[in-house]
Amino acid sequence: MQISAKADYAVRALVELAADSGRPLTCEGIASAQDIPFRFLKSVFRDLRRAGLVRSQRGCEGGYWIGRDPAAISVAEVMTAVDGEFLTLRGASPETLRYPGAARGLPDLWHAAGAAARSVLDGTTIAALAAEASAAPGTAGSTGPTAAMGTAGAPGAAQAEADVREAAPAAGAAARGVLPAVPA
Repeated sequence: MQISAKADYAVRALVELAADSGRPLTCEGIASAQDIPFRFLKSVFRDLRRAGLVRSQRGCEGGYWIGRDPAAISVAEVMTAVDGEFLTLRGASPETLRYPGAARGLPDLWHAAGAAARSVLDGTTIAALAAEASAAPGTAGSTGPTAAMGTAGAPGAAQAEADVREAAPAAGAAARGVLPAVPA
């Protein structure tokens, strides 16, 4: 699985805004603080603004504010705002794929992998990531992203792992032809 630079930069920028929500932050300041190319970050902010995740203020006191309560913004929502559909395979959703013969269960596996990733990323909020960073200043996140999921009150990594364990046998059974074939 690959996470785009655009999604990575968007999440980092929103965490930066959530961590310092008392004032608007400039794009230049965020780019510098997060070591993100300034021009690229400007285009990321356009997508975030369109999605209502940030708002901007012009003028000498201007900059960007987080657009909603960071506790209500999941990482998955941010990724979808800047990249479009959450998981695609050659531009198609796994639900629409149909493979013949022995590979007919493969779309189920892709769907299960996407659902597991979505569960983890839906369960992690911008507020939780900002809180984790402020709890461990100067570290690379000693508590890790699973702690951020737990503070968000979401299913967390354990639930995502359970989802994968549950989906994987079904996908494997479909690949072996045990489940009925999906009509093309």
